Amino acid sequence: QATAMSVDCLGQRAVLSGRRFLYIVNLDAPNEGHRKISRQSKWDIGAVQWNPHDSYAYYFAASSNQRVDLYKWKEGNGEVCTSLQGHTRVISDLDWAVFEPDLLVTSSVDTYIYIWDIKDTRKPTVSLSAVAGASQVKWNKKNANCLATSHDGDVRIWDKRKPSTAVEYLAAHLSKIHGLDWHPDNEYTLATSSQDNSVRFWDYRQPRKYLNILPCQVPVWKARYTPFSNGLVTVMVPQLRRENSLLLWNVFDLNTPVHTFVGHDDVVLEFQWRKQKEGSKDYQLVTWSRDQTLRMWRIDSQLQRLCANDILDGVEDLIDGISHLPEPDKTLHPQDSEPQHNSGHGDEEALKEDFLNDPLVGKKTDQLGLPQTLQQEFSLINVQIRNVNVEMDAVSRSCTVSVHCGNHRVRMLVMFPVQYPNNAAPSFQFINPTSITASMKAKLLKILKDTSLQKVKRNQSCLEPCLRQLVSWLESVVVRRTAWAFCPTLLSSL
Repeated sequence: QATAMSVDCLGQRAVLSGRRFLYIVNLDAPNEGHRKISRQSKWDIGAVQWNPHDSYAYYFAASSNQRVDLYKWKEGNGEVCTSLQGHTRVISDLDWAVFEPDLLVTSSVDTYIYIWDIKDTRKPTVSLSAVAGASQVKWNKKNANCLATSHDGDVRIWDKRKPSTAVEYLAAHLSKIHGLDWHPDNEYTLATSSQDNSVRFWDYRQPRKYLNILPCQVPVWKARYTPFSNGLVTVMVPQLRRENSLLLWNVFDLNTPVHTFVGHDDVVLEFQWRKQKEGSKDYQLVTWSRDQTLRMWRIDSQLQRLCANDILDGVEDLIDGISHLPEPDKTLHPQDSEPQHNSGHGDEEALKEDFLNDPLVGKKTDQLGLPQTLQQEFSLINVQIRNVNVEMDAVSRSCTVSVHCGNHRVRMLVMFPVQYPNNAAPSFQFINPTSITASMKAKLLKILKDTSLQKVKRNQSCLEPCLRQLVSWLESVVVRRTAWAFCPTLLSSL
């Protein structure tokens, strides 16, 4: 069983790491089988990562107990080039440097953080002593000398030129930090995810107070910024295996996720981004789960725009039919010392007409941006959602939704009670011609009911979010059964 995954910087391959084998998967043709690299060890691989530089794209590092092995993958074959040995306790994390392709940092329970130069692997070039064991280590994405480590609930900021002591200390959480991630564009900002059911955003120059907080109902396993706009993807620590979804957030409006990636049947162990294909505006999120499936999720320009910050971002696209308007006053300012407790709609609908009449008006919307009647909600539905056709009848308070995706057809009758959306959810009923199986219908109904209830509990309309979830789930089924799926040949061999 593979426990770790990494995607290479070219977006061509993923490595899946098990105790007996490393599996190399061609992401352009994942159903064409996979290559294996044998390994002899009684220890699982704790962390694996490809080198992020094009010139070193065929190297990856994998940690196992107290050692890191450097692998070289070229022309269909992989081998260990060298090993890094210096830690006296288990290695908890590793990270290739963003700016220097030869540098790799490792953290360990032994309280040391080592920076290695792979041109001379006999000993670390820099040693940072933290007194407490580190669980995470990450290089800053904008400052070549800066890195962060996590120690239980604390974060330390380091300058590798001053290794004797950390330059800053953040008492970030009361419980263990499971993940940390630097902002891709701001060298002072980072996000931490914790066992205390929250993600917190920090400017380390103001270590006493977080910038913002995303409260969650369960512990957060990972929270990472997206490569586009102002997005954040989170994975929860599932309680009784009920929550295996990934959530996409707009960091400027943390009231509700803008999208949920539903499909995995067990814990999501790792997720990473593929490099964009030339000429494409879409991104792909690659996920690996304990259910032993590798999935790729398409993030199209519509989803990316839901993470936009400024109300003038993508005005032309909004005119073309995008029906989401973030509130203009919800911004994350690094100089703010008080946490921002967001309020407002956090919904995917907006009153397009008001915005188009006066795009420069920066007024608070309260409920102005939300449909007030079912007729209004119908009129604001984005009819350009791919693969969807909606026939709406406000008089009978119903609509018929038709979705065609791959070989699957779904047709549903959605009925809206008189009290909707005031804590009253619509009902969903399959009608002919619907071609999916009974078990698929049950899963889909649960997703739609959960999505609608989440909205109507806040007295928010839910039709468009439900349509997006419906399409996303059907596409994930098609992905699973075609070249997008990680085929059973791997599943049987792990």
